[in-house]
Amino acid sequence: MTGSPGREQVSRVLQQHGALMVLAALVIVGSVAFDSFATAGNAASVLVSSSFTAIIAIGMTFVIISGGIDLSVGSLFVFGGVLAAYGSQYGLFVALALPLAACGLVGLLQGLLIARTGMAPFIVTLAGLLGVRGLMLAISDEGATTYLVKDSAFARLGQGGLFGLTWPVYITALLAVVAMVLLQRTAFGQNVYAVGGNEPGAALMGVPVARTKVYVYLMSGLLAGLAGVLNAARLSSGVTILGIGLELDVIAAVVIGGTLLTGGAGGITGTIAGVLLLGVIQSLINQVGNLTSAFQQVVSGLFLALVVVAQRLLGRAQRLG
Repeated sequence: MTGSPGREQVSRVLQQHGALMVLAALVIVGSVAFDSFATAGNAASVLVSSSFTAIIAIGMTFVIISGGIDLSVGSLFVFGGVLAAYGSQYGLFVALALPLAACGLVGLLQGLLIARTGMAPFIVTLAGLLGVRGLMLAISDEGATTYLVKDSAFARLGQGGLFGLTWPVYITALLAVVAMVLLQRTAFGQNVYAVGGNEPGAALMGVPVARTKVYVYLMSGLLAGLAGVLNAARLSSGVTILGIGLELDVIAAVVIGGTLLTGGAGGITGTIAGVLLLGVIQSLINQVGNLTSAFQQVVSGLFLALVVVAQRLLGRAQRLG
């Protein structure tokens, strides 16, 4: 027994664009309820604060679509920021190259362990989370030393901008476009979907499963490090207390954006909508004024739970269709 094609199409649209619809609804509600919400300054604040999470979430989207998970991104974010601030005393090139090389190497090693040994991504990246944070604490004297950005050109990378938006926002937009093309228009993107959808079947069809996994974890490590670099430039320092729990926020944004935790489905547009949705929720909480930041975590958790349940129901509807 099959369902109607119309119901199947509606289910697919809701799965792929549900976050965007909820985001639009919240923006309308916020604009009506709060005079200071629908302002250029508030919009710029949401975009700037969300840009760092969005950069990491782009890499996480590839990982989750491939059927994996990366718990190390929060540690890589702060590790990249500390290395960038430390390297800035030697100039712009070192401030960029040092953290990207280190974070990319961690991502590469994690990908090799997962792809070549068959170890569970959860375990490998959990070890990465702990190990990278330990490295960060070692080079910062257990967090007692905060390296300051010494290079003005590097600082402008995080603080300068155009039309009220800082450069990280434009870098995020560029990365999102590149990721969309990579995921939807290249053989590598199709391989990512194939591996996440049916890994044994993908292997039988000749898809380079191991190489694809290595690439997605390398990408995730590089983008987490890049987000840390840009954040260090924005703050003019390598703050050591950041990134705790960030991996959970990133995963929540990706899943809220319609990417299935089981792999094989998802997209960058939904991920960006998920990141902005969490940013708008935080902005609305700030507008209320008498709610604490912890309330945002409660709302995000509820959203995530509802989205996971909705994904299961929509997936069942598509199978019936």
